[in-house]
Amino acid sequence: MKIRNYKILIRKSHRYLGVFIGIQFLLWTISGLYFSWTNITEIRGDHLRQDANAIKPFDEAVSPTAIQNELMSIDPSAKISSFRIVNVLATNYFEAVYNGTGEGNKMVLFDTKNGKPRPSVSQKEAEKIAENALAKWAAVKNTVLLSKENVGLHHEYREKPLPAWAVTFDHPEDLTVYVSADNGQVQSFRTRRWRVFDFLWMLHTMDFIGRDDINNWVLKIYTVLSLLMIVSGFLYFVITARSPWKTSVQKADQNPEK
Repeated sequence: MKIRNYKILIRKSHRYLGVFIGIQFLLWTISGLYFSWTNITEIRGDHLRQDANAIKPFDEAVSPTAIQNELMSIDPSAKISSFRIVNVLATNYFEAVYNGTGEGNKMVLFDTKNGKPRPSVSQKEAEKIAENALAKWAAVKNTVLLSKENVGLHHEYREKPLPAWAVTFDHPEDLTVYVSADNGQVQSFRTRRWRVFDFLWMLHTMDFIGRDDINNWVLKIYTVLSLLMIVSGFLYFVITARSPWKTSVQKADQNPEK
């Protein structure tokens, strides 16, 4: 292939790759600017919350062995994977996460005083928990119970314990507080700014399914194409650049009197 044909091929490759990749470069730049110019604590809604679930002091409590026996009476095949104390509406509970019959881990709360299991958090309790978690009071607009059936990969409440209550408030930032129905703990705050962040994060990672996989094939292909575009640009610069010696000879030919 002649040098001229090489030049045309490299030039066209660089041009069309530039248009194709340039759109994603623009999205990367816009999302990157948003990430760098925003406060992540405000994106998470930390400025809107207060710690209302601190453990309350207590003098007496049943032993962990009694809790284990109580759990075995519920599910004889239960194997505890984690055990801690949590607070739900000013009452302390032992939280036992275990693997038993059925699929996946399960969670149950036991009263620290009598060792009795606590039923799942009701809607009214979830709304009260969410209200207590706010630094400034706001009215509840609506509450929805989320389960595996109505939470997809694109949902803003993903990769967190289910079932959960989504408590939405009449708030300037369009705030939704998510409360676990199993242990009554606030899992996340989601605001309008977080949703913008999440959308831009999807564009940045190019994970249009789950949004959080930075090893997806779309991103890998684009990074390879981006490298090819940069290399083609350098190659085109090299093969079209004129050396000082060649330029001086051309000028001498054009001006024979000198």
